[in-house]
Amino acid sequence: MGQPAAQHQQSVQHRVTRPRHDANSGAGRGAMPPPSKNGRHAPAGRPPPAQPRRRMASRDAAERAAFFARREAAAVLRRVLRGDASRRAAGSIKSLVYSPSVRNKRATFALVCQTLKYLPILKEVLASSGVLTSKWKKQEELIYVTAYDILFGQETAASGSVEQLIMLHKDTIMDALEKMCLRRKVHSVEDLVSKKSTVKPKPRFLRVNTLRTTTDSVIEELNKIHKVDKDDVVPDMLVLLPGTDLHNHHLVTDGKVFLQGKASCMVAVALCPKPGWKVIDACAAPGNKTVHLAALMNGEGSIIACELNKERTKTLQHTIQRSGANNIETINGDFLDIDSNDPSYAEVRAILLDPSCSGSGISTERLDHLLPSHSRGDQDDASTSSRIRKLSAFQRKALSHALSCKSLLYTLVSNVYMSMDNACKI
Repeated sequence: MGQPAAQHQQSVQHRVTRPRHDANSGAGRGAMPPPSKNGRHAPAGRPPPAQPRRRMASRDAAERAAFFARREAAAVLRRVLRGDASRRAAGSIKSLVYSPSVRNKRATFALVCQTLKYLPILKEVLASSGVLTSKWKKQEELIYVTAYDILFGQETAASGSVEQLIMLHKDTIMDALEKMCLRRKVHSVEDLVSKKSTVKPKPRFLRVNTLRTTTDSVIEELNKIHKVDKDDVVPDMLVLLPGTDLHNHHLVTDGKVFLQGKASCMVAVALCPKPGWKVIDACAAPGNKTVHLAALMNGEGSIIACELNKERTKTLQHTIQRSGANNIETINGDFLDIDSNDPSYAEVRAILLDPSCSGSGISTERLDHLLPSHSRGDQDDASTSSRIRKLSAFQRKALSHALSCKSLLYTLVSNVYMSMDNACKI
């Protein structure tokens, strides 16, 4: 026997509760002033008591925060979905969220990941309830994010036009969710969510930027609130517990430490550039390896950082500025266009080559299991994908060009073999 419809409705509504703040609650223009302690309403010109004013300010702040977080999340979601559809990703979910242009990184990351998790459900109920019409198609991603947040997240409605749209159709959307649960014979909305692979927690690695501070001073400060260990392989790398969030910590924002993976840090260490050398970082953005080279060189010598993509060049320049390195020259251009016979490159001693890769070896860490293409099962086959073949051809071409520099002592190759952070001296 199936579960009665009333029980399904109760289960769905248990998880999709009403917003805490009704858009028609009377808090706006023309509302009656709150009553005083004796039960009478205060005169219209008299300011309300301090406590309700504080509550209103707190509510307004929460609505503003929700309003902007949803729009930042929608901008990231748009790039993620378009990149996934075209198989030309602009970056991983994490790299897009933690770019300099995103201000509220923590809220944006949560909204993007959760919206992707619920996306198949949202698409179906929004379509069946007639919400996503052609009029709103240009704001499709914002509608997905807002619908998730109001229906399943923090429920703060805010005052934007998209928020008003979702609130206007909320009862219809709730009915569509109820019918979906009944049709698929599940007990709750959570049961509709695909049980995709989850990321196994990993330690939080961070690299101390010795151009701005010392490892001991960072350990001393972080030890006040976190358990900190030194890595036993990479110098100036610290290890913290999984889930440690330092994105807004002043050590990170001031460029004294960089949240950088261990494999990424091993690359510059393996190249081992000496102070005074002239080094090329061939595919430099976002710039973590570039500024690591500068730190290993004690800020001496010079580094030429090449990046073909204009927007990623801006990210590279932001990373360099945050690091405090003053021996790095950025070139918004193709490394392959550099003339190895040009006298200005005659003194190049080393090249760090970190070419574009498929990311297939770190798909779980990249959160690729949240992408629509993963649900459809059309992920790249490493042996047959045209994208893989093109990347492989580019990697070989870049390596050949790097080795054409006659003055070269070392070339470090990273990521050449299918997104594995391999490092080798040639």
